[in-house]
Amino acid sequence: TTTPRIGDILQKLAPFLKMYGEYVKNFDNAMELVKMWTERSPQFKLIIQEIQKEKVCGNLTLQHHMLEPVQRIPRYEMLLKDYLRKLPQDSLDWKDAEKSLEIISTAASHSNSAIRKMENLKKLLEIYEMLGEEEDIVNPSNELIKEGQILKLAARNTSAQERYLFL
Repeated sequence: TTTPRIGDILQKLAPFLKMYGEYVKNFDNAMELVKMWTERSPQFKLIIQEIQKEKVCGNLTLQHHMLEPVQRIPRYEMLLKDYLRKLPQDSLDWKDAEKSLEIISTAASHSNSAIRKMENLKKLLEIYEMLGEEEDIVNPSNELIKEGQILKLAARNTSAQERYLFL
């Protein structure tokens, strides 16, 4: 009640939110691993079920709890936007809250970028496997721009041949 501020606190903690990008990048893989081990190992499945029954878990699944960090940065961003809308511009917390929002928005952008990069690499790996693993195209600097059916016209007789193109 003596100093009702949150902007200065979030501003100090916001740079640590960039670490969520690493969590987000590995999220799909982690979810797949939990699914795989739940299906493969009755002992693992039993342990997870027992933990999920505990009151502290609030009747939510492990997967639900794993999703929480992915949703955290967008929630902070929405909270700060709402806070700034309702905060008088002459408030002592205005500049700190605005700076916090800028840092958190950057972290959110970083997380979204990490997701897109991982999705792109995953797609390149799928294409690499489809092509018989002959040409190594899986590289962070490579990007799938477009893919789809095309018609190749023969130079001699203008007959059309169907092809599938990865650009």
